[in-house]
Amino acid sequence: MSSVIWYLYEFARKSWAEKFADAKTDQEIMETPSRFRDFPEVRKEYCIACGACTAACPAPMAIKLVRTKDNTHEKGITYPIINNRGCIRCGFCAEVCPTEPKTLLCGENHHIREKFTIFPQEKLYVIDDYLCIRCKKCLETCKNVAGAISEVDKKMVIDQSKCIGCGDCVKNCPVKGAVKAIYVDHVEEQKSIINLVVNTLESRIDEDQDKIMFLEPPEVYKIDYPTYELAQKAREIIPQEDLIRDTFEKITDRLKLRILTWNEEKCTDCRLCVSECPSGAITYDEEEGVKRDPDKCLRCSICYQTCPFDVPGYYLARFQLTDDPLDEGLIQITIKPSKLPTQ
Repeated sequence: MSSVIWYLYEFARKSWAEKFADAKTDQEIMETPSRFRDFPEVRKEYCIACGACTAACPAPMAIKLVRTKDNTHEKGITYPIINNRGCIRCGFCAEVCPTEPKTLLCGENHHIREKFTIFPQEKLYVIDDYLCIRCKKCLETCKNVAGAISEVDKKMVIDQSKCIGCGDCVKNCPVKGAVKAIYVDHVEEQKSIINLVVNTLESRIDEDQDKIMFLEPPEVYKIDYPTYELAQKAREIIPQEDLIRDTFEKITDRLKLRILTWNEEKCTDCRLCVSECPSGAITYDEEEGVKRDPDKCLRCSICYQTCPFDVPGYYLARFQLTDDPLDEGLIQITIKPSKLPTQ
């Protein structure tokens, strides 16, 4: 009897009730590994709405692009959002993001910790895990400083505290873009050049939409775009040839553009796409019928997969910069139909 009374007394105590109501799991005492990849962090102010992150994501519905509404002061902005229930934290979205600084961060691989560099450098060298084939030629090449490049968990890593920035690793790497030179300074200038190149390439592709929309698998449409005018405009932003060339290469190595064409002649005004469009880019008017606003379009492919009459066309563009000087070079654009299924 006394033991029962004691239990009733313990359960009735205020302190016990408070602990029961506010019960929480203690924080993990395990130290998180330095290369642990958590859910991607989104910095929407850097997003250029290229769609590379959504194209690279292997997990259905884990990432999508959204666009804020326009107001009287400014236009809405487009940026990715992460669905933590679908995200597998592979980091592909951050790997393919072409902006510098990156719109998406996921793990230490994307952190440039300048404070640990013992030599003041204009640019830092990093190894891109996404492109690296683990041939170890960079490790064999780096003989100036012991330990500057090492193999950690079967991945090649550059120690920024030891690297002297000689660039031999870049020269000897057999895979273009696997070793990158990241410019620490002139971040805003790099962002301006990225926007310049991406917007220019998009405009050039839009000029040939009438030809692209009739592509059928496995047909490929090619455009050779001269880099002379782009290089001239980039020099107006910053007269630094190495930085301009490096930025051009980063964009063309990683950039994938989703292209959406619109064949109005096939449209029957069924309006199935209007209600499905997440950004309000497709509207219906009794006089004009169904209309699409390209400036609001996120190229998410929902209309393409919804329309039963093949009004939207969906294509993927990739880019390759030739090795010629920028004043004589080309950006080779390759466009092919998407493999996404339709309804």
